[in-house]
Amino acid sequence: MAIQTIDRASAVSTNKVLRDTYRLLSMTLLFAAFTAGVSYFLRLPHQAGMICSFGAMGLIWFVLPKFANSSKGIFVVFAITGLLGVGLGPMLNHYLATSNGQTLVATALGGTGAIFLGLSGYALVTKRDFSFLGGFLFAGFMVVIMAIVASLFINMPALNIMISAAIILLMSGFILFDTSRIVNGGETNYIHATIGLFLSIYNIFHSLLFLLGMAGDD
Repeated sequence: MAIQTIDRASAVSTNKVLRDTYRLLSMTLLFAAFTAGVSYFLRLPHQAGMICSFGAMGLIWFVLPKFANSSKGIFVVFAITGLLGVGLGPMLNHYLATSNGQTLVATALGGTGAIFLGLSGYALVTKRDFSFLGGFLFAGFMVVIMAIVASLFINMPALNIMISAAIILLMSGFILFDTSRIVNGGETNYIHATIGLFLSIYNIFHSLLFLLGMAGDD
């Protein structure tokens, strides 16, 4: 009887984390879309977008860990996602200025949504444990970081295409990994879970838009 009570309490806790995560994720995605739209209409320069993106990374590394277990963490999450949205503005300006820009952005959005819903839905329905991916994802992340650094010194379009494709695969793995951890009780902090899923969605959209732009010779 005691075991059943513990299992029931664990299931309730897991469902609450899952529900809170997807609720906050939905709101932050809408907020990021809003700030990206503001950045687009203000036509902020590329440098401003880079500063906002680096600012968001700084908040993730140095500020979020201090507030992740309190209600103040929600405001930090909105600050992070808002800054990342602003950082997308210059990229959107570039692609939407092309002849097929609206199609590219819409396709990237649709593709990102399909990837997230498909992978996240699979992890939710099957409840399969994808924790074994942790080591592979970390190793892949380090390889991508090194490739990005190399691309700063090597002007090779093929390398940039490979990096973007690798990022999409890597972030897809993180969606499975993060969703699985929530479902199986490995992640109990919905703020951490939200940031993890948001970053995966953000990077997939960013990389997918780049690949579509390259395919369209833009």
